Amino acid sequence: MFFSQVRVHRSSGYFAPLAQLAVAVLVCVAGPFIVHVWSLPQHWHEPEAQHTALATLIALTVGFWLHRSVSDLPGTRESSAILPSHLTSFGLAFTAILLLRIDYSRALLISVFGVTVAWFYLVYLVTQRHAILLLGVVKGGRTEQFADLAGVECMPLALSTDPTGLNAVTADFRFDHSDAWEKRLSDYVLAGIPVYHSKDLWESLTGRADLEHLSENNFGSLGPLAPFQNAKRIVDRLLAVPALVAAAPIMLIAALAIRLDSPGLVLFRQRRMGFRGREFEVIKFRTMTAERRGANRTQRDDFITREGDARITRVGKWLRRSRIDELPQIFNILRGEMSWIGPRPEASALSEWYEAEIPFYRYRHVVVPGISGWAQVSQGHVAQIDDVRTKLQYDFYYIRNFSVWLDLLIIAKTVRTVLTGFGHK
Repeated sequence: MFFSQVRVHRSSGYFAPLAQLAVAVLVCVAGPFIVHVWSLPQHWHEPEAQHTALATLIALTVGFWLHRSVSDLPGTRESSAILPSHLTSFGLAFTAILLLRIDYSRALLISVFGVTVAWFYLVYLVTQRHAILLLGVVKGGRTEQFADLAGVECMPLALSTDPTGLNAVTADFRFDHSDAWEKRLSDYVLAGIPVYHSKDLWESLTGRADLEHLSENNFGSLGPLAPFQNAKRIVDRLLAVPALVAAAPIMLIAALAIRLDSPGLVLFRQRRMGFRGREFEVIKFRTMTAERRGANRTQRDDFITREGDARITRVGKWLRRSRIDELPQIFNILRGEMSWIGPRPEASALSEWYEAEIPFYRYRHVVVPGISGWAQVSQGHVAQIDDVRTKLQYDFYYIRNFSVWLDLLIIAKTVRTVLTGFGHK
């Protein structure tokens, strides 16, 4: 989150993060531990309490680090990373305890986890929820887009004035500013006020990339580095095997419900555009009536699902809302055609239409398509061409900022999407 980035810039060294961690340890670990041994004094010297205190201390530290790493990603809110970060760290600690057969206190472990999550949500509500970014804007180039952003108060800057209280300053570095403005921007930096390139800051606040031109990543490359992508594909397949076993009962129930609800095949197959522009056949549970479309089957409307689409079956509505209809795509992951996280693959007919209408559309095929993606958790389902442009901005942002942390954030938001039904049609 950008506000946390501003705090880091304006803090001295690592004092602020260490101070936050120290307070969290006192409240979330030391507090429950003292209550635990006070209520049962005989447990003070027992290894169960000591082992659990040490394990939760490590878990909280790792969770704090994960939380900061994920929440500092542009285009997100700090609260969205609290639960998944600490759920991951405490889950790893619990797994280590079981594998090493270490004696532990279940009550203390659960209480520390609960207090930790509640504490960080409380800190967020008190310090961040209603935060407003006071942004100084230097005229010239593309800086007008900040005026409509929620949580941002823009203040136009002039050489004749020197406003106080600014959280940050933005300017279009591609614009040919005068020597006086170059000096003033340097003065802001020396005064401890962060100065950001307008393009990068807009992407940071929105989680969308500019479609004016192709954007390189931090390594100066138009696409993610090959070793990163190869490692991700290996991890995808390793996770797909246990996931398929765990999802098998749900898939069997869904298949039976589809068969009983309406005539037609249980599985739906469709040609879609994949990695590097290669077509593949995606597999999903059928959620629509198995009607024959004859000569109209190649028209765009046949491939677009709209609000209240009459073709969706009763079971199909539930499958779409819960995202269970996507589970068969685990087989696509095992075949190397898809990833868990990445831009959603479009039907080949739609992809050809979008390529004719939108510049650089093919750029989204530079990474392996995914079951869930940045656009899906940020924007939801789209059908109109203008919405597709916005969706493409999210896809480009994901490609440019391709990282483990962004994937973890998407996973966390996917859980929210499944629970709320956000973006389903």
